[in-house]
Amino acid sequence: MSYETALKIADVVKDIHKGRYLLPAIQREFVWGPYQIERLFDSLMRDYPISSFLFWKVEKEKVNEYEFYEFLRNYHERDNIHNPKANITGEEEITAVLDGQQRLTSLYIALKGTYAFKLPRKRWDNDQAYPKRKLYLNLVKSADEPELEYDFKFLSKNEIRNNEFNFWFPVGKILDLKEPGDVSEYLTEFVFDDYATEARKLANRTLFKLHNIIHEKGSISYYQEKSQLLDKVLNIFIRINSGGTVLSYSDLLLSIATAQWETKDAREEIISFVDQINSIGDGFNFNKDFVLKACLVLSDFKDIAFKVDNFNKANMLKIENNWEQITNSIRIATGLVSSFGFNRETLTSNNALIPIAYFLMQIDAKDNYITSSKNLEEKTKIKKWLILTLIKRAFSGQPDNILRPIRKILQENTNSFPIDKIIDNFRGTNKSLIFSDEDIDNLLYYKYGQGFTFSVLSILYPSLDFRNLFHIDHIFPKSQFTKSKLRKRGIDEDKIETFQYYFNFIGNLQLLEATPNIEKLDKDFDAWFKQTYKSEQEQKDYIAKHLIPDTEWKFNNFIDFFEQREGMMLTKFKEILQTKE
Repeated sequence: MSYETALKIADVVKDIHKGRYLLPAIQREFVWGPYQIERLFDSLMRDYPISSFLFWKVEKEKVNEYEFYEFLRNYHERDNIHNPKANITGEEEITAVLDGQQRLTSLYIALKGTYAFKLPRKRWDNDQAYPKRKLYLNLVKSADEPELEYDFKFLSKNEIRNNEFNFWFPVGKILDLKEPGDVSEYLTEFVFDDYATEARKLANRTLFKLHNIIHEKGSISYYQEKSQLLDKVLNIFIRINSGGTVLSYSDLLLSIATAQWETKDAREEIISFVDQINSIGDGFNFNKDFVLKACLVLSDFKDIAFKVDNFNKANMLKIENNWEQITNSIRIATGLVSSFGFNRETLTSNNALIPIAYFLMQIDAKDNYITSSKNLEEKTKIKKWLILTLIKRAFSGQPDNILRPIRKILQENTNSFPIDKIIDNFRGTNKSLIFSDEDIDNLLYYKYGQGFTFSVLSILYPSLDFRNLFHIDHIFPKSQFTKSKLRKRGIDEDKIETFQYYFNFIGNLQLLEATPNIEKLDKDFDAWFKQTYKSEQEQKDYIAKHLIPDTEWKFNNFIDFFEQREGMMLTKFKEILQTKE
């Protein structure tokens, strides 16, 4: 292969839009973030090289033998991350992209589409958290960041403010300004009359430079592979992407599985399954890496590492043949963990689900396993193991080092989930699930907003039915702990710092069903308690379940309440967690 004549960006984007450039099924999905795209355009404007591309010319007679996907145009971090399958007629040859997909997709989104990413501190299921953004270029001001020269930014309609300091030019508009005269007319109409001399000069240089980069300069330097043999193309693809920084081994596995599965489309199956399990309960954050790792473990491969050597045709066919059994086990395990109250925010290690799925596959669990009352003791063991594992961060570091021995124990114990044998196996190692006094003391330092806090609180509520939605709630409402409100309540100045330090720790937290929590809002605890729990028995049940100390519940007595409740929690933690050495 040798370099072909470099292509103009406008021409390539036009051909992508017409479906002349497509992505082979062996390609991974788009993963670049907004800053990477902005940086790419800055590099183009500064005449920096953006590396070469590798294209595969697929003759029209061969087009229908392979699966191809379209480029993403309107990326949405939650709702539109998957490339649509291309509708191939076979009447024309196509160009498949083997290397350069991320850069070309970035150019296409920036010039023809939108990029919607989540606003900070917004819930992932909030539709308003993902405003559509287009790429803009500030014509009258350079970038603030020292590493960049040109101020490219993805902005929503609400974020655009053209004033004497900024003029945000929609980058996709440059496709309409085909001739230099079009650029001059645009500047005259929109920029020149309203800005100072230096700003106009900068706008003139900047917009003509963008026009040159998009319409005139050959910026897409590429090689073209013309072989029609998939094995050769696959080997080229793996060779150029096996360095570890460009493509992960899980991507390679997906690529090879796509090429080697015989009756199913691996890419479609795996991506669709990821979406399915992520939608269970309150939602999870699994990805294809998790599913592929689970496939290696549940298929009983001796070596479960992401190494290309392990991804041979025999292994791929075994996964394909067992796909239904594997996915059913993972799906039921996800539903079970959801019934324990976990979700994308609180399941702090996705790999912890894999041994549960393996056990469920060993016993051939059915969908009713989650709701059945016949296996309550079994599910209690699984839940306890999961909580211990998450709190002790057993899957941090190298997860294979814990997945392999646990799988061996599960293979040897199919009648019941062997929590005690798993604990014994790791006793004395850095993956120990034994809690020392120091470990238990440290549980009190978990705070509101930390992913592990739900797991810690779950220990104290073994009988809750987590199929109902539970929130982590401040017993004494957090809104009341500002300095101004504390002073207004007459809290001594020397105690205000302690009030503010304590209120977010676990000693002031409880698990409360969603509806009572919404009703509670900012009410003082003592007033809410009397209003919510009318009968003496209801009051006794609440006090026992939530470890409420027998002390004054007035707000001014918060420090005493908090310290007494911490003591009660420590006692409960030791009762549940400590195992004799």
